[in-house]
Amino acid sequence: MFLGNFEHSIDNKNRLRLPSKFKNEFNGEVVLIKGNDGCIFIVPKEHFEIVFKKVCDVPMFDRKAQRSLRFLFSSVNIMEEDNQGRFLLPNSLKNYAKIDKSVVFVGMGQRIELWAKELWETYSASQNSDEQLKELGEYGI
Repeated sequence: MFLGNFEHSIDNKNRLRLPSKFKNEFNGEVVLIKGNDGCIFIVPKEHFEIVFKKVCDVPMFDRKAQRSLRFLFSSVNIMEEDNQGRFLLPNSLKNYAKIDKSVVFVGMGQRIELWAKELWETYSASQNSDEQLKELGEYGI
């Protein structure tokens, strides 16, 4: 389970290291996908395979669904950690998330979100905790 948030820096070769609190859930491979609100989703490969099996049942002639799948699958990058526990952040995802140097890893239960530090701070400051917690009530939480 991924919880909390951790600040890190990307090196000059676009490499990152997962926070040690998150590392145990991965077997040397991370799956990177474009996420919501300008972040990048990081999921264990096993979790992505579950998602993949579910989307295989989406009708191939459903144009709306296929647009969503096209967005999803075209951004998937399966990255292996190097011998120092780092993984490469592809330029396409780095540009999508507007990442320069500082990043924030945000634990979201079954996934991690990777944010440019500046965007995370702006996003976090704009959120109303009372409103956010109220919205969770709609799911019985």
